[in-house]
Amino acid sequence: MPNENTPALRVERHDGGVVLLTLALPDRRNAMTAELTSEWGAAVASLRGDRSVRCVVVTGEGKAFCAGGDVSWLAAEPDAIPADLRDRMLPFYTTWLSLRSLDVPSIAAVNGAAVGAGGALALSCDIRYAGESAKFTVPFAQLGMAAGMATTFLLPEVIGVAAARELLMTGRVADAPEMLRLGLTSAVYADDVLVEKALEHAAQVAAGAPVAQRFHKIALADGGHATFEDALRWEALAQPVTLAMGDLQEGLAARAAKRPAVFTGS
Repeated sequence: MPNENTPALRVERHDGGVVLLTLALPDRRNAMTAELTSEWGAAVASLRGDRSVRCVVVTGEGKAFCAGGDVSWLAAEPDAIPADLRDRMLPFYTTWLSLRSLDVPSIAAVNGAAVGAGGALALSCDIRYAGESAKFTVPFAQLGMAAGMATTFLLPEVIGVAAARELLMTGRVADAPEMLRLGLTSAVYADDVLVEKALEHAAQVAAGAPVAQRFHKIALADGGHATFEDALRWEALAQPVTLAMGDLQEGLAARAAKRPAVFTGS
Protein backbone atom coordinates (compact mmCIF):
# COMPACT_ATOMS: atom_id res chain seq x y z
CA MET A 1 0.00 0.00 0.00
CA PRO A 2 1.27 3.50 -0.73
CA ASN A 3 2.28 5.77 2.09
CA GLU A 4 2.93 9.47 2.26
CA ASN A 5 6.19 8.94 0.38
CA THR A 6 4.76 6.59 -2.26
CA PRO A 7 2.29 8.16 -4.68
CA ALA A 8 -0.69 6.15 -5.86
CA LEU A 9 -0.12 7.64 -9.33
CA ARG A 10 3.25 7.98 -11.04
CA VAL A 11 3.73 10.79 -13.53
CA GLU A 12 6.69 10.47 -15.91
CA ARG A 13 7.61 12.88 -18.68
CA HIS A 14 9.25 11.44 -21.76
CA ASP A 15 10.94 13.10 -24.71
CA GLY A 16 8.79 14.80 -27.31
CA GLY A 17 6.01 15.86 -24.97
CA VAL A 18 4.80 12.36 -24.02
CA VAL A 19 3.51 11.95 -20.45
CA LEU A 20 3.06 8.51 -18.88
CA LEU A 21 0.52 8.17 -16.07
CA THR A 22 0.82 4.87 -14.17
CA LEU A 23 -1.83 3.78 -11.68
CA ALA A 24 0.41 2.48 -8.91
CA LEU A 25 -1.72 0.46 -6.50
CA PRO A 26 -0.85 -3.06 -7.69
CA ASP A 27 -1.91 -4.66 -4.40
CA ARG A 28 -5.40 -3.24 -5.00
CA ARG A 29 -5.31 -4.03 -8.72
CA ASN A 30 -5.20 -0.28 -9.21
CA ALA A 31 -8.72 0.23 -7.89
CA MET A 32 -9.94 3.82 -7.92
CA THR A 33 -9.45 4.59 -4.23
CA ALA A 34 -10.02 8.06 -2.82
CA GLU A 35 -6.27 8.61 -2.73
CA LEU A 36 -5.75 7.56 -6.34
CA THR A 37 -8.76 9.59 -7.45
CA SER A 38 -7.38 12.71 -5.81
CA GLU A 39 -3.93 12.24 -7.33
CA TRP A 40 -5.42 11.53 -10.75
CA GLY A 41 -7.48 14.70 -10.70
CA ALA A 42 -4.50 16.80 -9.66
CA ALA A 43 -2.23 15.25 -12.29
CA VAL A 44 -4.65 15.78 -15.16
CA ALA A 45 -5.34 19.35 -14.00
CA SER A 46 -1.59 20.03 -14.05
CA LEU A 47 -1.43 18.93 -17.70
CA ARG A 48 -4.27 21.18 -18.81
CA GLY A 49 -2.87 24.20 -20.61
CA ASP A 50 0.67 22.81 -20.64
CA ARG A 51 1.67 23.32 -24.27
CA SER A 52 4.72 21.10 -23.88
CA VAL A 53 2.42 18.07 -23.58
CA ARG A 54 1.67 16.36 -26.90
CA CYS A 55 0.28 12.95 -25.85
CA VAL A 56 -0.70 11.19 -22.60
CA VAL A 57 -0.35 7.44 -22.01
CA VAL A 58 -2.20 5.66 -19.18
CA THR A 59 -1.34 2.22 -17.80
CA GLY A 60 -1.44 0.24 -14.58
CA GLU A 61 1.34 -1.20 -12.44
CA GLY A 62 1.33 -4.94 -11.88
CA LYS A 63 -1.09 -7.44 -13.38
CA ALA A 64 -4.15 -5.20 -13.75
CA PHE A 65 -4.90 -2.05 -15.68
CA CYS A 66 -7.64 -0.94 -13.29
CA ALA A 67 -10.11 -2.95 -11.21
CA GLY A 68 -12.61 -0.10 -11.28
CA GLY A 69 -14.19 1.84 -8.48
CA ASP A 70 -13.52 1.05 -4.84
CA VAL A 71 -17.05 -0.03 -3.88
CA SER A 72 -16.23 -1.18 -0.35
CA TRP A 73 -17.83 1.98 1.01
CA LEU A 74 -21.14 1.07 -0.65
CA ALA A 75 -21.35 -2.14 1.36
CA ALA A 76 -20.62 -0.12 4.49
CA GLU A 77 -23.45 2.35 3.75
CA PRO A 78 -26.51 0.23 2.86
CA ASP A 79 -28.91 2.99 3.92
CA ALA A 80 -27.44 5.71 1.70
CA ILE A 81 -30.08 7.54 -0.34
CA PRO A 82 -29.85 8.13 -4.13
CA ALA A 83 -29.45 11.92 -3.83
CA ASP A 84 -26.45 11.58 -1.55
CA LEU A 85 -24.93 8.86 -3.72
CA ARG A 86 -25.34 11.02 -6.80
CA ASP A 87 -23.51 13.86 -5.08
CA ARG A 88 -20.59 11.50 -4.49
CA MET A 89 -20.60 9.68 -7.82
CA LEU A 90 -20.81 12.59 -10.24
CA PRO A 91 -17.57 14.25 -9.02
CA PHE A 92 -15.92 10.81 -9.13
CA TYR A 93 -17.00 10.36 -12.75
CA THR A 94 -15.90 13.80 -13.84
CA THR A 95 -12.51 13.47 -12.12
CA TRP A 96 -11.66 10.20 -13.83
CA LEU A 97 -13.04 11.32 -17.20
CA SER A 98 -11.16 14.63 -17.06
CA LEU A 99 -8.48 13.16 -19.33
CA ARG A 100 -11.09 13.20 -22.08
CA SER A 101 -11.38 16.98 -21.82
CA LEU A 102 -7.67 17.58 -22.41
CA ASP A 103 -7.02 18.91 -25.89
CA VAL A 104 -4.17 16.47 -26.54
CA PRO A 105 -4.56 12.83 -27.61
CA SER A 106 -4.48 10.05 -25.03
CA ILE A 107 -3.57 6.36 -25.21
CA ALA A 108 -4.50 3.53 -22.83
CA ALA A 109 -1.95 0.71 -22.49
CA VAL A 110 -4.27 -1.97 -21.08
CA ASN A 111 -1.85 -4.28 -19.31
CA GLY A 112 -4.33 -6.58 -17.58
CA ALA A 113 -7.91 -6.53 -16.38
CA ALA A 114 -9.93 -3.39 -17.10
CA VAL A 115 -13.07 -3.81 -15.02
CA GLY A 116 -16.16 -1.62 -14.77
CA ALA A 117 -15.07 1.98 -14.26
CA GLY A 118 -11.56 0.81 -15.14
CA GLY A 119 -12.92 -0.23 -18.52
CA ALA A 120 -14.54 3.19 -18.85
CA LEU A 121 -11.17 4.80 -18.15
CA ALA A 122 -9.64 2.84 -21.04
CA LEU A 123 -12.60 3.74 -23.26
CA SER A 124 -12.20 7.42 -22.43
CA CYS A 125 -8.77 7.45 -24.08
CA ASP A 126 -8.54 8.21 -27.78
CA ILE A 127 -6.56 5.06 -28.62
CA ARG A 128 -6.12 1.73 -26.83
CA TYR A 129 -3.40 -0.93 -27.05
CA ALA A 130 -3.62 -4.18 -25.10
CA GLY A 131 -1.21 -6.67 -23.61
CA GLU A 132 -1.72 -10.38 -24.23
CA SER A 133 -3.13 -10.77 -20.72
CA ALA A 134 -5.58 -7.90 -21.08
CA LYS A 135 -9.21 -8.51 -20.24
CA PHE A 136 -12.19 -6.18 -20.50
CA THR A 137 -15.45 -6.48 -18.61
CA VAL A 138 -18.26 -4.19 -17.50
CA PRO A 139 -20.08 -6.34 -14.91
CA PHE A 140 -22.16 -3.59 -13.35
CA ALA A 141 -25.48 -5.48 -13.44
CA GLN A 142 -23.82 -8.60 -12.04
CA LEU A 143 -22.81 -6.49 -9.03
CA GLY A 144 -26.37 -5.22 -8.67
CA MET A 145 -25.90 -1.75 -10.08
CA ALA A 146 -26.48 0.20 -13.28
CA ALA A 147 -23.46 1.26 -15.32
CA GLY A 148 -21.62 4.47 -14.46
CA MET A 149 -18.82 6.75 -15.60
CA ALA A 150 -20.34 7.25 -19.06
CA THR A 151 -19.99 3.57 -19.96
CA THR A 152 -23.34 3.65 -21.78
CA PHE A 153 -21.91 6.38 -24.03
CA LEU A 154 -18.27 5.36 -24.34
CA LEU A 155 -18.74 1.64 -25.00
CA PRO A 156 -21.10 1.97 -28.00
CA GLU A 157 -19.00 4.87 -29.28
CA VAL A 158 -16.03 2.49 -29.52
CA ILE A 159 -17.58 -0.86 -30.54
CA GLY A 160 -21.12 -0.07 -31.68
CA VAL A 161 -24.47 -0.44 -29.96
CA ALA A 162 -25.07 -4.16 -30.60
CA ALA A 163 -21.71 -5.31 -29.22
CA ALA A 164 -21.96 -2.84 -26.34
CA ARG A 165 -25.39 -4.11 -25.43
CA GLU A 166 -24.13 -7.71 -25.33
CA LEU A 167 -21.06 -6.98 -23.19
CA LEU A 168 -22.94 -4.72 -20.80
CA MET A 169 -25.95 -6.99 -20.31
CA THR A 170 -24.00 -10.23 -19.93
CA GLY A 171 -21.10 -8.74 -17.98
CA ARG A 172 -18.86 -11.36 -19.56
CA VAL A 173 -15.10 -11.02 -20.02
CA ALA A 174 -13.53 -10.22 -23.39
CA ASP A 175 -9.92 -11.40 -23.67
CA ALA A 176 -7.23 -9.68 -25.72
CA PRO A 177 -7.99 -11.40 -29.08
CA GLU A 178 -11.68 -10.56 -28.74
CA MET A 179 -10.84 -7.02 -27.69
CA LEU A 180 -8.96 -6.69 -30.98
CA ARG A 181 -11.84 -8.19 -32.96
CA LEU A 182 -14.39 -5.88 -31.34
CA GLY A 183 -12.28 -2.77 -31.79
CA LEU A 184 -11.66 -2.29 -28.08
CA THR A 185 -7.95 -2.20 -28.90
CA SER A 186 -5.97 -1.26 -32.00
CA ALA A 187 -3.28 -3.89 -31.45
CA VAL A 188 -2.21 -6.60 -28.99
CA TYR A 189 1.40 -6.83 -27.80
CA ALA A 190 3.33 -9.11 -25.49
CA ASP A 191 2.86 -7.95 -21.92
CA ASP A 192 6.53 -7.18 -21.40
CA VAL A 193 6.69 -4.74 -24.32
CA LEU A 194 3.21 -3.22 -24.11
CA VAL A 195 4.17 0.06 -22.46
CA GLU A 196 7.22 0.40 -24.68
CA LYS A 197 5.04 -0.05 -27.77
CA ALA A 198 2.41 2.36 -26.43
CA LEU A 199 5.12 4.97 -25.86
CA GLU A 200 6.35 4.43 -29.41
CA HIS A 201 2.85 5.06 -30.73
CA ALA A 202 2.57 8.08 -28.45
CA ALA A 203 5.81 9.45 -29.90
CA GLN A 204 4.29 9.10 -33.37
CA VAL A 205 1.23 11.03 -32.25
CA ALA A 206 3.35 13.65 -30.49
CA ALA A 207 5.46 14.15 -33.61
CA GLY A 208 2.45 15.43 -35.53
CA ALA A 209 1.64 19.12 -35.72
CA PRO A 210 0.11 19.85 -32.30
CA VAL A 211 -2.62 22.24 -33.43
CA ALA A 212 -3.69 19.80 -36.16
CA GLN A 213 -3.80 16.96 -33.63
CA ARG A 214 -5.93 19.05 -31.29
CA PHE A 215 -8.33 19.73 -34.16
CA HIS A 216 -8.49 15.99 -34.88
CA LYS A 217 -9.32 15.20 -31.27
CA ILE A 218 -12.06 17.82 -31.16
CA ALA A 219 -13.51 16.77 -34.51
CA LEU A 220 -13.78 13.12 -33.52
CA ALA A 221 -15.01 13.68 -29.95
CA ASP A 222 -18.39 12.26 -28.99
CA GLY A 223 -18.68 10.14 -32.09
CA GLY A 224 -17.57 12.73 -34.61
CA HIS A 225 -19.66 15.05 -36.76
CA ALA A 226 -23.39 14.50 -37.01
CA THR A 227 -23.47 14.72 -40.81
CA PHE A 228 -21.18 14.74 -43.83
CA GLU A 229 -22.04 18.38 -44.43
CA ASP A 230 -21.16 19.26 -40.83
CA ALA A 231 -17.74 17.69 -41.36
CA LEU A 232 -17.12 19.70 -44.52
CA ARG A 233 -18.15 22.97 -42.90
CA TRP A 234 -15.99 22.29 -39.83
CA GLU A 235 -12.96 21.30 -41.88
CA ALA A 236 -13.37 24.37 -44.08
CA LEU A 237 -12.80 26.42 -40.91
CA ALA A 238 -10.20 24.25 -39.16
CA GLN A 239 -7.90 23.43 -42.07
CA PRO A 240 -7.31 27.07 -43.11
CA VAL A 241 -6.13 27.82 -39.58
CA THR A 242 -3.37 25.25 -39.96
CA LEU A 243 -2.61 26.30 -43.56
CA ALA A 244 -1.73 29.75 -42.25
CA MET A 245 0.70 28.44 -39.63
CA GLY A 246 4.45 28.09 -39.70
CA ASP A 247 4.08 24.39 -38.94
CA LEU A 248 2.74 23.85 -42.46
CA GLN A 249 5.87 25.36 -43.98
CA GLU A 250 7.99 23.22 -41.66
CA GLY A 251 6.08 20.11 -42.69
CA LEU A 252 6.49 20.83 -46.39
CA ALA A 253 10.18 21.66 -45.99
CA ALA A 254 10.78 18.51 -43.96
CA ARG A 255 9.10 16.35 -46.57
CA ALA A 256 11.16 17.94 -49.36
CA ALA A 257 14.36 17.41 -47.37
CA LYS A 258 13.33 13.89 -46.34
CA ARG A 259 13.86 14.66 -42.67
CA PRO A 260 11.59 14.54 -39.61
CA ALA A 261 9.52 17.67 -39.12
CA VAL A 262 9.98 19.70 -35.93
CA PHE A 263 6.62 21.27 -35.18
CA THR A 264 6.24 24.04 -32.65
CA GLY A 265 2.51 24.67 -32.65
CA SER A 266 2.95 28.07 -34.25
